[in-house]
Amino acid sequence: MDYQGTHLIRPPSEADSIILQVTVGCSHNRCTFCATYKEERFRLKDEATIQADLEFAARHCRRQSRIFLADGDVLALSQFRLSKLLREIRRRLPWVKRVRLYANAKAIRHKTPEQLRELAGLGLDRIYMGLESGHDPTLAAIAKGADATAMIAAGQAVRQAGIFLSVTALLGIAGRRDSLAHAEATGMVLAAMQPNQIGILTLMLLPGTPLYREAAAGHFALPDQVGLLRELRSMVVNLGDCRCQLQSNHPSNYLSINARLPRDREQVLVAIDRALAGETALRPEYLRAL
Repeated sequence: MDYQGTHLIRPPSEADSIILQVTVGCSHNRCTFCATYKEERFRLKDEATIQADLEFAARHCRRQSRIFLADGDVLALSQFRLSKLLREIRRRLPWVKRVRLYANAKAIRHKTPEQLRELAGLGLDRIYMGLESGHDPTLAAIAKGADATAMIAAGQAVRQAGIFLSVTALLGIAGRRDSLAHAEATGMVLAAMQPNQIGILTLMLLPGTPLYREAAAGHFALPDQVGLLRELRSMVVNLGDCRCQLQSNHPSNYLSINARLPRDREQVLVAIDRALAGETALRPEYLRAL
């Protein structure tokens, strides 16, 4: 398989998937907290390379029933090219039943409802979307490229097309000043989106990013562990009766949770309260990672 660029990332749940790199980099690539593709110019890979990778997968990946289309935003492809690719996957890898990819709000909203339904019919069954925050001032500060209204519309469009929606939210991204406002707004936006799955991560400041430089200059301060746990609690409370899988088992988090909401909400809140009271051991700093 041909992999280009300095980073190739995938969601943790795609560990057993065929990774087919269709684009290199991220179409937005402006988020102030992210260093993944900062040195990479976003580009589509040429058809011949993708076809060669499909041939490799056809020969050597016959036990894998899922395929993840990398890198950062494959949904930015034209409808013609993306639907053609999905048809080609179906023809050449008939044992692959599920196709997944990352997408941002802009790319999702550039697709019509009919186009999203067409992609779903061709095998696209899951979209991973980074919300990070539902707090408009925070979204603007981190240059996310969409406000809360646009995020909700994008998430709802995915669900209405019959595609599984997995959304990430980021503890700490608003800093100490707007910590609880960010948490409350994020929970409310997620409730409006009604994702199938919510993945919670915790901000880790990365050298070379604008947010890292803001922190070094004293203009941004991460909440402490108590503040981050309070954010998590507020998000859960403001999710209301949202029916979803809630997971904070990413290694960036101090407290690991894997729950089905709203069924397990009270248990989740008890677990957070115990952590706030110091009754539960948190992940040590040396074990945290992105």
